[in-house]
Amino acid sequence: MGHAERLREKGYKLTVGEEPFFPERAVKRPAEIERIVAAQRAAEEALDRAIDLLARSRIDGETLRLDGDVLTAERVQRELRMLLLERGYLAAEVIVAGGEQGCDPHVRGSGPLPPHRTIIIDIFPRSIESRYWGDLTRTVVRGRAGEAVKKIYRDVEEAKSLALSLIRDGAEGSAIHQAVVACFQARGNSTGEVNGRMQGFIHGTGHGVGLDLHEPPRISKANSTLSAGNVVTVEPGLYYPGIGAVRLEDLVVVEAAGVRNLTRFPQQLEV
Repeated sequence: MGHAERLREKGYKLTVGEEPFFPERAVKRPAEIERIVAAQRAAEEALDRAIDLLARSRIDGETLRLDGDVLTAERVQRELRMLLLERGYLAAEVIVAGGEQGCDPHVRGSGPLPPHRTIIIDIFPRSIESRYWGDLTRTVVRGRAGEAVKKIYRDVEEAKSLALSLIRDGAEGSAIHQAVVACFQARGNSTGEVNGRMQGFIHGTGHGVGLDLHEPPRISKANSTLSAGNVVTVEPGLYYPGIGAVRLEDLVVVEAAGVRNLTRFPQQLEV
């Protein structure tokens, strides 16, 4: 805004351009997709490391222990950042959010990780060389998941599969998002404010990824038409304090008649 005001003072006439400022960036060329795939493979390697740490941990009452120490979100985050840096990727913010922390999608996670409760792991690395991003989320439970958690996990899987089936060239992002909302509602998952806190499906279904982590097009309430060559996330989630949080995220390329999934990492609730 400051730059705009200085230009106006010098006599320039300015108009505000609509997003995206460079529309051609939304459609990725094959070489760009290759760079995004490379970032996604790095994210998958990091996620595999995170799950390995959890799987090797020992359940000790209400905590997890690894190598004799309490396993914390900070330790997992640190190891993932170090691995990614060795591969040529920056991941300043890695989400490892257990239990109630995961019920806020913006919480990065801190402190001891809990057994028998959901842990959201969201990794979004950026290549130091190419500057392109990857984006990947899985939700796991170290130990045994309760029946309520298993139910919302199945519902998120179903919603993600539905969204993937609807994405294609010319599809309207808001219609896909609304279909996901309806899917959750039909399966008994309410969304709204409870005790001053939002719960349920409280964010968009997806967003574009490229040289920015969040860029057009959107799969959300806002109108946004998808085009072949867009690279977008598909990441429905459910968040219920007292029960847990589940988010599953893949990264896909929009094609004429569907999608090509750039994500290979499997989905597994209990580890």
